[in-house]
Amino acid sequence: MKQTNILIVGVGGQGTLLASVLLGNLGLSKGYDVKLSEVHGMAQRGGSVVTHVKISEGTVSSPLIEEGDADVIIAFEELEAYRWLPYLKKGGTIYVNAQKILPMPVIMGKAKYPEHIMETLEEHAGAVKALDALSIAEECGSVKAVNVVLLGAASRDLPFDEEAWIKVIEENVKPKFVELNKKAFALGRNA
Repeated sequence: MKQTNILIVGVGGQGTLLASVLLGNLGLSKGYDVKLSEVHGMAQRGGSVVTHVKISEGTVSSPLIEEGDADVIIAFEELEAYRWLPYLKKGGTIYVNAQKILPMPVIMGKAKYPEHIMETLEEHAGAVKALDALSIAEECGSVKAVNVVLLGAASRDLPFDEEAWIKVIEENVKPKFVELNKKAFALGRNA
């Protein structure tokens, strides 16, 4: 793996930051140089959150991913995938939770939720892998496991073996949530 640039996008409270920590620690455990940068736009519950993750065999000089440079976008919600689409590299892959979380301007009637988001994603991405990560997380016992369900889905296309993923979950998730997250990962990987 020369360098892989991954954007993890969602809204506050969805676990985007834990997902980036898991991915970053996984890269470090395999000897790669890793840079993370978290950007919060009103990151309290409901606000947009994005984390830039760069994993490289060589030295990563900047943690930020420029427009058109993301190999992968992992989106915890449809609108966030749409919002960050310009950052996807030509031929890049988007993993998206097929869920709509209405932002405050839409709730207040001051804006409309964009139509045809999935079609737009499919027109511009090399591959769109959509799944109902929320239902899978609920099946595991917690809606908060959406993040690990999506990492499980993306894990098939990232250069790390399943055992390494399980180990990083065991080492970075609170002990009482490890089994739930391992199940979420496995179901996401097989979704």
